[in-house]
Amino acid sequence: MTAGAHAAAHGHSLRDPAAFWGAQAEALHWTRRWDRVLDASAAPLYRWFAGGRLNTCYNALDRHVEGGRAEQTALIYDSPVTNTITRYSYRELRDEVAVFAGALAALGVVQGDRVIIYMPVVPQALIAMLACARIGAVHSVVFGGFAAMELAKRIDDARPRVVVSASCGLEPNRIVAYKPLLDEALKLSSHTVEHCIVLQRPQLRAELQVLRDIDWQAAVADAKPAPCADTAATDPLYILYTSGTTGKPKGVVRDHGGHAVALQYSMHAVYDIAPGEVFWTASDVGWAVGHSYMIYAPLLIGATTLMYEGKPVGTPDAGAFWRVIAQHRVKALFTAPTAFRAIKKEDPRGELIGAHDLSSFKTLFLAGERCDPDTIAWAQENLRVPVVDHWWQTETGWAIVANCRGLEAMPIKPGSATVPAPGYDVQVLDEAGVSAARGTVGNIVIKLPMPPGTLPTLWQNDAGYIDTYLSRYPGYYLTGDAGYIDEDGYVWVMSRVDDIINVAGHRLSTGAIEEVLSSHADVAECAVIGVADQLKGQLPVGLVVLKAGVQRAHAQIVSELVQRVRDQIGAVAAFKQACVVARLPKTRSGKVLRATMRAIADGRSYNAPATIDDPAILPEIARALAQLGLTQPQ
Repeated sequence: MTAGAHAAAHGHSLRDPAAFWGAQAEALHWTRRWDRVLDASAAPLYRWFAGGRLNTCYNALDRHVEGGRAEQTALIYDSPVTNTITRYSYRELRDEVAVFAGALAALGVVQGDRVIIYMPVVPQALIAMLACARIGAVHSVVFGGFAAMELAKRIDDARPRVVVSASCGLEPNRIVAYKPLLDEALKLSSHTVEHCIVLQRPQLRAELQVLRDIDWQAAVADAKPAPCADTAATDPLYILYTSGTTGKPKGVVRDHGGHAVALQYSMHAVYDIAPGEVFWTASDVGWAVGHSYMIYAPLLIGATTLMYEGKPVGTPDAGAFWRVIAQHRVKALFTAPTAFRAIKKEDPRGELIGAHDLSSFKTLFLAGERCDPDTIAWAQENLRVPVVDHWWQTETGWAIVANCRGLEAMPIKPGSATVPAPGYDVQVLDEAGVSAARGTVGNIVIKLPMPPGTLPTLWQNDAGYIDTYLSRYPGYYLTGDAGYIDEDGYVWVMSRVDDIINVAGHRLSTGAIEEVLSSHADVAECAVIGVADQLKGQLPVGLVVLKAGVQRAHAQIVSELVQRVRDQIGAVAAFKQACVVARLPKTRSGKVLRATMRAIADGRSYNAPATIDDPAILPEIARALAQLGLTQPQ
C-alpha cells in the first residue's frame, strides 16, 4: 500500500474504464476473451466484457484445485445451534458441487433455467448456488423462512424449474419449519415447479410429496459430476429480489463476467485479503452481502470463507463472534452495525473479548446500514483494530464508497464511509439536478456507466430498471440515499432520501440526529423518524434502546437526549420528543423499519414488511408512540 494509491486507481478507473477493468479481468480464466470491455451500444443499459466467455464456478473452485490449492480449506462451516464445525477443502467442495450440479441436470435443468434456493445458512446452500453457476442455470436465493406469499411472488417472477430447500432452519430457541411454507407458496403461485430437492435436517424432518419432492441425499446418490458450462460474460448468474418489494418483484440481475471481475478485485483492493487467508462474512445467504462475500468473492481469489449459523448474541452469549474469530484465525470480519449494537448492549464494557486470542484479527468491516460513530468508537476501543464503515447496496453488489485497505489505508472519519471505490463516480445533486456544494446534503447519485459487478438491469424488466434508477437524473444512477461530500472528498451517507425531513423549511437528516442520540453513554441503539406536524410540516421523534444494566429513570435520559440534540444540532431541529423502547423493529438483515414506524406515528395504515424479524414488536412501538400522543395503541 502506498500513499496516493487509491486516488491513482480511482482516477484511472474513471478516465479509462476499459483499460482499468480489462487489466483486472486478466486474473480470471476465460474460455474466450471479450470483444469489448465496455459495451455502451444500448446505453443506458451498459454491459461489461461483451463477447467474453467464462464460468464462475470454474474460477471459484476448479481453477484453484488445478492451480495447487486442492487441499487448502475453502469453506469452514461453524454452527453453534447444531454444535457442528465442518471444513471443506477446495477439492472436496469442487467435487460436491459437481455432483449436485449433476443432480440438477438429471432433473432437466439446463443453461438459462432458473432454480430457487430457499435454505438456511448451511454448506448445501453454497453448494447449490455454485452448482447452478457450474451448469449455467440462474439461481435466485430467497431468505429461508420468508413468508409463503413473498416466496410465491418470487416463484411466479423467476419461473424456476426446480426449488432447492431444507426441512428447517434453526434459531437459538426455536426450529423454523421451511417445508410447510414452501408447500403453501407452491399452492399460491401460478407457476408450476417440476421438482423440489429437500435437505432433511435431523432436527426436523419434512414430509415429502411423492414424485415432486426429492431428498437431497437421494438426488446426489446416483448423480454424475457435471462439467462446467461455457457461459457468456453477459449471461445472468443470479437474480436477487430486494426486500420489501410490492407488486411486481424487483429482481436485481448479476452477470457472470462483470460480477467475477469486480468481486475478485474487491477482495484485495477493499478488504486486503490474499489467497489462503480466512475471511468471515456474518450474513445470510439470502442477502446480497452473503452472495458477494460469503460465497463468491473469497472463493474467486482462493481464500477461505467462513459460514456461521448463529447469532452475535445468544449462541451462547455476546462473546460468540470473538470465539469464532479466535478459533478459526479470522483475518477480517464483515457484518452489519446492528450486530455490534446488539453485542454492545449485552456487554457494554467488552469484557468477553479478553477471553479470546484475537491476534489474527486485523480489520472489522461494517455495512448494511449507516453506522453511528459511537458504535465505531466502541469497537475500535475494545478490539483495537481499524473499524471500516463502507457503503453499498443490493443493486451494486459491492462497495460504492470504502476505505480501500488493500490500496491505501486512509484516515477514518467515524460516520463516513470514506471515499468512492475505483469505478464509482459518486456525486451529490440537489432537487433540480445541480451539483450540491461541499458539505450540503442532497441526493447521492453515481454517474453512468457504473462499474462491473453492479446490476445491468432488473429481471425481464429493462423499463422498470430505467424508471426506478435512471430516469430521475438522466446519465446518473439514483441511489435513493441522501448525504454529502466534505472538503476532503469523504462521502457521508446520512439516510435514505425518504428519511430527510423538512422541519419548518429546514431539510434535516435523521441520521445526523441519530448520531447525537447514539453518543449518549446509556444508549445502545436508536432510530429517529419524521412525523407529520400541522405547524412545522414534520418533527423528529427518537426511539432509543438502552444498554443492558441501565437503571436510570427514562424521563431523565430523554431530557438529556433532547438537550444534547439542541446543543449539537441546534434549536432548528425542533427535537423535543423521544421514548425508550425494548427493541427496534428490523428486517432480518438488520435494517431498522423507519418507514413503518412513520406510518404508525402518523396514524396511517401499514402492512408489516415480509422481511420483518419479529412482527410482535410493532404493537409495542405503537404503544410507545401513543404515550407521546402521536398515535392510538394498536
